[in-house]
Amino acid sequence: QVQLVESGGGLVQPGGSLRLSCAASGSIGAVYVMGWYRQSPGKQRELVARISSARTTNYADSVKGRFTISRDGAKNTVYLQMNNLKPEDAAVYYCKADRLTYPVSTYWGQGTQVTVSD
Repeated sequence: QVQLVESGGGLVQPGGSLRLSCAASGSIGAVYVMGWYRQSPGKQRELVARISSARTTNYADSVKGRFTISRDGAKNTVYLQMNNLKPEDAAVYYCKADRLTYPVSTYWGQGTQVTVSD
C-alpha cells in the first residue's frame, strides 16, 4: 500500500513558477511509474508528465519545455517543476503511482490546486 501526499500548489501570476512535490509513504523504487495529472472544471483528468524508475520521462505536448518531472528515490518523492505558467495550466494536480509488477496497483494522491492569475 502506498499513500501519496501532494504539496506546493498555490496562486501564481502568468509567467511564474511553482514546484509540486509528491511524497510517498512507502518505497516507490524499481517497480513504480510515477506521474502527474491535472484536472480543471468540466474537463477530463489528463496526463501532464510521467517518469519511470529508470528516469525515462514523457510529457504532454502542452507542457514540453516548461515543466520538468523528477524523482528522488532516497526521499520517495516526485517533483514537478513548472515554469512559465499559463492561465490554462490552472487545475488540480494529482500524483499517481503505478506498480508494474505483481500485485499490479494504482494509487492517487488527494490533489493540490494550482491557480494561475494576475
